[in-house]
Amino acid sequence: MNLKFLETFVWVARLKSFRLTADKLFTTQASISSRIAVLEGELGVKLFLRDSRGVSLTPEGLKVLDYAEQMMDTMQALRQSIETRSSKVGRVRIGVMDTVIHTWLSPLVAQMTEHYPLVEIELVADTSLNLCDQLQKGFLDLILQTDLLRQESVRSLELASHPMGWIAATHSIYNREYSGVADLARERIITYSKNSHPHQEVLALMQANGVMTPRLNCVNSVSAITRLLRDGFGIGALPPVLVAEELARGDLTLLAIDQRPPDLQVVVSWRTGVEWVEEIVALCQQVLTGYAREVGEDYIILAD
Repeated sequence: MNLKFLETFVWVARLKSFRLTADKLFTTQASISSRIAVLEGELGVKLFLRDSRGVSLTPEGLKVLDYAEQMMDTMQALRQSIETRSSKVGRVRIGVMDTVIHTWLSPLVAQMTEHYPLVEIELVADTSLNLCDQLQKGFLDLILQTDLLRQESVRSLELASHPMGWIAATHSIYNREYSGVADLARERIITYSKNSHPHQEVLALMQANGVMTPRLNCVNSVSAITRLLRDGFGIGALPPVLVAEELARGDLTLLAIDQRPPDLQVVVSWRTGVEWVEEIVALCQQVLTGYAREVGEDYIILAD
């Protein structure tokens, strides 16, 4: 039995789509259909049903899936047992949110390059919402974002969290005393992209303090937020770690307001069954431990 055809069957079962499986395995939809047809011929059963709603497993297909996944796990364990890190060849697709890009992504890539010199690293920068969608569709192998995902073929682990703060240009009109969040909400607030986890947390905090329609300006780029703040265009709701240099130079100021948005989570999520991706998860934890020692608990708190 061809193991490549068996892997194809597993991915069609997970993605429920011949087209998405073709994209995942870098081949054509016709090739995927051919592999499944050969496998069905060898086993003497029909594995999938196709209708207007998509692809679903037959009762026989469900039985085969259980054994197929066990075989794929066994093959992965075998490869890992005989393969050293430095000899591994392939590609890993990693999605990262802006916060990670501007904090500990560089040390992570440096460690990955050292451990896996022959592995091609493909990085995709996007919002957490888009990254989660791409992971679930099989277009990414691992993502670093803000939300714990609950799906059968996906695992998630909280790595750390960044304290949030209210930040303004030191020499701007926004650097003044505020009586509380309701007073602050009279000003222009700049935060993460609309419907993101941080945006929803800021909105909820404002509404809890009686501000039903705050002036929230949503920006999906940390660089753009930082530039707007430096130029005095509002008050930023973001982790101070992202502007640590500007705070140290005195260009920006952390406003003395007790009520702050909840800490920004950093979550790693990955698809199960992807070769040696869990080694990269462990590497993320290792790199974050060193980064946390460097910047301190005011900027990052490791998950228990």
